[in-house]
Amino acid sequence: MSEPYPRTVVVLAAGEGKRMKSALPKVLHPLLGRTLLGHVLNAAQPLAAERTMVVVGHGADQVRAHLAEAAPGAVPVLQAEQLGTGHAVRIALEAPEASGTVVVLNGDVPLLRPETVAGLVAAHESERAAATVLAAEVPDPTGLGRIVRDADGRLEQIVEQRDATPAQLAVREINAGIYAFDAVRLRDVLGKLSTDNDQGEEYLTDVFKLLVSAGEPVGVHLAGDHTETLGCNDRVELAGLRRLLRDRVNERWMRTGVSLLDPETTWIDVTVALDRDAVVDQNTQLRGGSVVGAGAVVGPDVTLIDTVVGPGATVLRSHAVGAEVGAGASVGPYAYLRPAARLAEKSKVGTFVEVKNSEVGAGAKVPHLSYVGDATIGARANIGAATIFVNYDGVNKHRTVVGEAAFVGCDTSLIAPVEVGAGAYVAAGSAISKDVPPGALGVTRAPQRNVEDWVTRRRPGTASAAAAERALQGAPGVTSAASEGEAIHGAAEPVGGASGAGDTATE
Repeated sequence: MSEPYPRTVVVLAAGEGKRMKSALPKVLHPLLGRTLLGHVLNAAQPLAAERTMVVVGHGADQVRAHLAEAAPGAVPVLQAEQLGTGHAVRIALEAPEASGTVVVLNGDVPLLRPETVAGLVAAHESERAAATVLAAEVPDPTGLGRIVRDADGRLEQIVEQRDATPAQLAVREINAGIYAFDAVRLRDVLGKLSTDNDQGEEYLTDVFKLLVSAGEPVGVHLAGDHTETLGCNDRVELAGLRRLLRDRVNERWMRTGVSLLDPETTWIDVTVALDRDAVVDQNTQLRGGSVVGAGAVVGPDVTLIDTVVGPGATVLRSHAVGAEVGAGASVGPYAYLRPAARLAEKSKVGTFVEVKNSEVGAGAKVPHLSYVGDATIGARANIGAATIFVNYDGVNKHRTVVGEAAFVGCDTSLIAPVEVGAGAYVAAGSAISKDVPPGALGVTRAPQRNVEDWVTRRRPGTASAAAAERALQGAPGVTSAASEGEAIHGAAEPVGGASGAGDTATE
């Protein structure tokens, strides 16, 4: 068995992309979880190349920074002047010297599949060709380089649109801008490229014409799906690529046992993972490193970014970033989970609740209209509506702990740092700034005062005053107070009946 060829990958990413009309280099525009350049680098991964070089030019510093984060093994090579694709490859191969197979990829072809690149290289190496080009049959070849064959069907040359004759313009077999070369023969021919063309540049495609003239074997490898070879020159084309990739990703997930109820409004990044029997409803975006477990239901109207949803959980009309939703937990509608929000199994975060940097214990509930920041909520605790975890003193953040099976009444402020013990109650309407011991009732409510006849005296002629008069006239034994001073009555008990601790009576 012969030894595998050493391989070098060169990605051309130096162009400005003027038609994008963007301060961001074209190859860095995002597309379902990766940049355009990131998709191309991913397609080259199965080659196991000894080295990968990315030719940078326009926005070089931005591209270098992206590579350092997303593909630290790739080496940026500066093309200070953009003098053509041939010039770019020549610069990339100057040092270190490549051997074996050189694979050249355009940085703006994000739909390229890894298996297509692997097939191109396998065909090239098995035929021991000097060069092999990836081609595709397209419905409309306008603007693309044409594959020109001789009478025997062999590659004769690759002609750019601007240099093509009328007969060549009618050809629908196009150059995908993806090549495999024998490194030694490529290096020899690159020095012979000229700038005798419409653009005054060194075309890499001219390498094929020179190799054919020298009697070297060259090949054409046809892509099975022409959409893989589509590039991106402006934002309209970028949107078209996004739709094509969306459909490809969605089809793959549905064929693995995931239910997408409306695929056309479901956008799933290529970096997302879903388990079998997950259900994704309409108008849902799953982004970054998000994971959706088996049997979980996500959507409609949900955005998850770097969020893990456990098996059997439900997320409805909510937004989550960097959060964890435990098995069987329930989120929404209209909830906001911020980074480091961690919901344990069978917990609930309900309508108009925001959670940030907090743990919600197993079976605990935060059902409505609350803010939970920098907190730990114990298992089976219940947080009443309109509860605020007051975590910020204007300088520092502080933490609140609510113990197991504790009950916090509605409209309560927990002023951190503070702890509500296991099994403790907090009366509705309280502002708690001191620890509540386990099993105790914490209450800070002021006595209630009723000022009788206030509406009829201060708001005469209103609908409220008329309704009050009718009610007073129909209530036997009710008399109006002679003066406001006589009408003030204080509540004798700080806590009474069902009003004491939210939804539950207190002693």
